[in-house]
Amino acid sequence: MSYLNPLRLHFYGSFQAAVSTVNNDPTHFNNTTFRPQYQQRQEGQNANGWWNPRGDANWRMIGCNITSAWLVDGRPAPPTDPVLTYLIADSDRTVAAKLVDLDPAQQGVSEIWGMEIRIANQHGHTLMRAKYKVAAFMDLFERVFNGGPGDRMGCAMYQSVLTDLEWGDIDDSPFLQALRKAASNGLLSIKFNVDAFDDDFKSPTFTLGRVAGTIGPAADDEPRHFVLGRHLMTTAGPGQGFFVPAGNLNFCQAVVDREAGKIYLDLGNCVCTQKPGGPFQNFGPMMVVCAITDAAGNPEYLPLASVDYLANGWYQRTAGVAVLPENRKLTWDELDTVANNPLAILLAPSAGQQPAPAIAEPPGGLYIRADQFVFRLNPGDSAEVDLYATHFGAPLPGARVINFLDGTQIGGGPLVGVPETALDFPRTLVLDQSGRARLKVTASDPGNSRGYIDGQVYGIRCALEDTLAPGLAYPFDPGEFISLLVWDTFNPDHPVTWYGSLQPIFQQYANLYPIMSRFVDLADYDSVVANRHMLAVAFGLDPGDPNYMPVTRDLSGDKRKGILEWLKNPLKGTPRVALAPPAVVKESASTPEELPGRGGKAAFYTQLRARRKHL
Repeated sequence: MSYLNPLRLHFYGSFQAAVSTVNNDPTHFNNTTFRPQYQQRQEGQNANGWWNPRGDANWRMIGCNITSAWLVDGRPAPPTDPVLTYLIADSDRTVAAKLVDLDPAQQGVSEIWGMEIRIANQHGHTLMRAKYKVAAFMDLFERVFNGGPGDRMGCAMYQSVLTDLEWGDIDDSPFLQALRKAASNGLLSIKFNVDAFDDDFKSPTFTLGRVAGTIGPAADDEPRHFVLGRHLMTTAGPGQGFFVPAGNLNFCQAVVDREAGKIYLDLGNCVCTQKPGGPFQNFGPMMVVCAITDAAGNPEYLPLASVDYLANGWYQRTAGVAVLPENRKLTWDELDTVANNPLAILLAPSAGQQPAPAIAEPPGGLYIRADQFVFRLNPGDSAEVDLYATHFGAPLPGARVINFLDGTQIGGGPLVGVPETALDFPRTLVLDQSGRARLKVTASDPGNSRGYIDGQVYGIRCALEDTLAPGLAYPFDPGEFISLLVWDTFNPDHPVTWYGSLQPIFQQYANLYPIMSRFVDLADYDSVVANRHMLAVAFGLDPGDPNYMPVTRDLSGDKRKGILEWLKNPLKGTPRVALAPPAVVKESASTPEELPGRGGKAAFYTQLRARRKHL
């Protein structure tokens, strides 16, 4: 059970992500070489602090209307149900949520921290309120082919759960009553797609983008951040920045509801658009099929349903979720065939060409993924990573899992992924009878291997052994790996003093988060002391609180403890005659010249691809 469910609502509107771009550049973390102009916007060929150095990291949902709702029996909510006039909104009682990268060397797993989601009427009255469990985006791809540089060309998706549900007066809405009943376990499932982000600071819609999503029930025993169903896989086509799917359709997921005789297929983060925020590209008729073989071993395609993805307003009404077939149920024979063979999507071939899948499940139907896949660890901490494996959507028991370090999707600045000995984890696991396993990853001190950047960032990929056979060419999603930030051990002086331990830490945050200068000069002892009670509250909050400081969530437990201890008795200490030079660290492979438009996701992936070519 997930948002891919008969009982669901769809919403459509805008989001704001007012990110700061100063901390997107690893070299800006070096206090010794930091320059004041890095806190200014780019100008001409001067990159400075890129396109939004004074961003506050705020994340907001703006004008998100509920565009359709569907009942348990698959019927649409009647026009008389007021839910069709309601909004999906964020909190009306806290500051905005925060959008946070894991590390300047891993900008592909941006998380939303401290978000509330509300269903509200036109007057702002809350009908449902919930907490959004922190999750990172997935499957970032180039949604506008050859559309030029910038983040506006990308699209990604978030999937998580809503917890701590609070319900208001919903007596007038049969749909919300049904949703509340289905959420008796206190959980809802939410998934939304984000695209068309405007990174042009001269534009009236600067920092805004488009969002379309779905909310439905969530089961206790299923993953929180992906669908335990059918996963259609693609491979990479040629491109310079974001991932470009070879068959024009990006990774997508589906659920086969045998009882209802339906396939719930999510194309929301799958189909390219003609322009940022525009309608879908016309790839011709789209057909969902089951890939089978005839008696001679030749491929055949059993047609199941067509998708009217080009219908006017289809994406706004559905967030890309198609319920197939539209006007009938799958037969028992079709369901039996689908249960044991890959699902695929065919696009109309060119004249004289045979139909071939634009995207499909792998021939063996095998799939594995970590549920939570982003972790921050202090030395000595362990991450418990839940893995789920399926075979054509059904649990896969007893299979072997191979786990290995994979740094191909991270990089920039000082060398990442070293030393490898800072992570300890089993290289093999065996799935239990429910197709699950738990990977325990224990961190130790990486030894300040990046010098001016605290900690080290690693990637771990988990793969089913049966998919790794030589020559099999099994498709893998490059973004489906576990990202871990492991902090360095921090040993402050005793008692803790400003000049003895903390000044470099506060200086770095003053450099990288200039918006804070409106309230406090983090680089100045007197200013920090004058605001120490406010800072003690902010540093002492749970990291999930939207008021937590630092907003970047990249402060180690040791440093946070030292800061909180010092704020109780802010000793100044003795200034050093000169700051020690930064540690000599090995840089990643050479990169091309910096681009004036650098500073966002598109630039990160452009640089990442360039680095991989030099490896």
